[in-house]
Amino acid sequence: MSHFIEEFYYGNIEPQESITELKAEIKKKLDELSQTEEQFTAKLTDEEKEMFIKYASQSSEFLCVSNADSFISGFRLGVKFTYDTFVTD
Repeated sequence: MSHFIEEFYYGNIEPQESITELKAEIKKKLDELSQTEEQFTAKLTDEEKEMFIKYASQSSEFLCVSNADSFISGFRLGVKFTYDTFVTD
């Protein structure tokens, strides 16, 4: 455990891998999302499909930035807990 940060830096620790119980649920939700998108876009005109794809892309970009921000905030909170536990009287 003493080399945890170094192992994390070199990519030997993947935080997402520790959530194995959610993988089946995540895959199911992704399959449902894909199926619904196919059904939805089949009913759209070419112009509407283009607009929807732009919307979906922007939504995905927002979620990526938001998830990164949440990860950073959570990590900082964890460090504050650790600091308070081991350094503060």
